Amino acid sequence: MMKPLFLAVASAVALTACAPETSEAEATETVAENTKLDEVLAHERRAEDRARDEFRNPAETLAFFEVEPNHTVIEYAPGGGWYTRVLAPYVNDEGSYVAVSFPPEAASSLGDEFVERIRAGAGTFSADQSEALGIPAEKLPFHFGNAVPEELNGTVDRVLMIRMMHNLKRWGIADSEIEALHAALKPGGLLGVVQHRAKADATDEFADGNAGYLREAELIAFFEAKGFELVETSEINANPNDPTDHPNGVWSLPPTFAGGDEGREELAAIGESDRMTLLFRKPK
Repeated sequence: MMKPLFLAVASAVALTACAPETSEAEATETVAENTKLDEVLAHERRAEDRARDEFRNPAETLAFFEVEPNHTVIEYAPGGGWYTRVLAPYVNDEGSYVAVSFPPEAASSLGDEFVERIRAGAGTFSADQSEALGIPAEKLPFHFGNAVPEELNGTVDRVLMIRMMHNLKRWGIADSEIEALHAALKPGGLLGVVQHRAKADATDEFADGNAGYLREAELIAFFEAKGFELVETSEINANPNDPTDHPNGVWSLPPTFAGGDEGREELAAIGESDRMTLLFRKPK
């Protein structure tokens, strides 16, 4: 059921001590005025990526997460680089981009070949993205979650975790990886999560991550137990047409179509998965 992570795998008002919190509606409206993000999203390098924008809503999502060009941003598990091609150019001039991902051995249940492919991809990530984006490789650092440099701790403004929590849950490394990301964030820094959403009444067996879907209330409770405060939730990436009960889990849906041609037309009509969008804060 699991598909390889490297295949499967904004601007709003800044938070300050004296400024009011930005509402979802205000953040979404503000992003329309963000010329830099508009330019990044319209760049020709995203010609193929843009087909997924209607489901992934990058402008609205980054606005909701309050990502600004001068921020230090961690992208967790960048995979094939869909969000990297937005985030890295967006923060390159004024801020900084950092990739952090799970240690390859965490995915040992998927076989040695997959683990080696993940390790190889991590080794070439900075150089590959540098060539694709025209950004110096040293400005595109990559670290494993169990080896984040100590000097990075307490310096990060935003952490983005896009469609990845199901893997951390099913591999049993959610606790250690989230603790490392919590340490990296500045006090008051924000962590944004987009995750395939199971129905609220889904069974424990279904919502254990192996189908790609997690229950929203349970995921919120997990992050709160890890020392985060829930700031706000959003339906930006919701898809009420997704019944979630697919034979090949979330990978039945586009863009993966794990079932091949069987039911492809109906699945394409559904679109990508129903997703929760959650914003958490590390307390000051």
